[in-house]
Amino acid sequence: MKIEENTKIQVLLSVMNQTDYKLLENMKLKTDAIIINQCNTNNVEEILYNKRKVKIYSFKEKGVGLSRNTALDRASGEICLFADDDIVYEENYDQIIEKAFYENPKADVLVFNVDSGNSERPEYQIKKKKRLHKYTSLKYGSVRVAVRLKKVRLANIHFSLLFGGGATYSSGEDVLFLLDCLKKGLKVYSIPIKIGKIEQKNSTWFRGYDEKFFKDKGAYYKAVSKYLAVLLCLQFVIRKYKFFRKNMSRYNAFRIMRKGIKDYKKEWM
Repeated sequence: MKIEENTKIQVLLSVMNQTDYKLLENMKLKTDAIIINQCNTNNVEEILYNKRKVKIYSFKEKGVGLSRNTALDRASGEICLFADDDIVYEENYDQIIEKAFYENPKADVLVFNVDSGNSERPEYQIKKKKRLHKYTSLKYGSVRVAVRLKKVRLANIHFSLLFGGGATYSSGEDVLFLLDCLKKGLKVYSIPIKIGKIEQKNSTWFRGYDEKFFKDKGAYYKAVSKYLAVLLCLQFVIRKYKFFRKNMSRYNAFRIMRKGIKDYKKEWM
């Protein structure tokens, strides 16, 4: 079978303990892809799926930041799209993304819309196109993000190994990646175009609004801003109270987040 390699769009997929390729069908994958499978074996495999080249790397390691970096380091597509195994793409997602970059030639990074299949974990919906800056980029996950690979490599941008599922702090690697893009001078835009739907049924890191959640969130906000971390924690407990009010009071959540700030500063700054 002839390989019709799509060098324009390449999906970079982070998964755990995969033993078959059914997820490719579930995702409606129709572009080249690199799969980083964190599991109990070390192996490299290459298959054809819908006449597209899919490279599968299995490694005995953990951490979503490490997984995404491993994929980035092996990527070859002109435009790379980050993915998790719970996303289902639009039928023409490849055309949507390619057209979006063509119509936004100044954009180095584009952030798209995705729907959520879990009402308790809704996804923010972009209403209009805008250029993102530091404090307008804090609401987007990696599965929304597509990048011009050349620009990311020239700026030497990678994901944090401290944040995200499997790391010291359970989430935040996606936002810190976008912030690094901005800090290095890349142009980042959000656009109101949907590329897929995230099932959001299970999470490798979210175990409820417990003490670790708030402590990690405090550390994350300290990584986001050296000077405004406390204010960012305060706005979080005010805005998100309806989600955790059955688990914890605002006061205790804020207190634990401040402890997370203090511990992160002591350990890493």
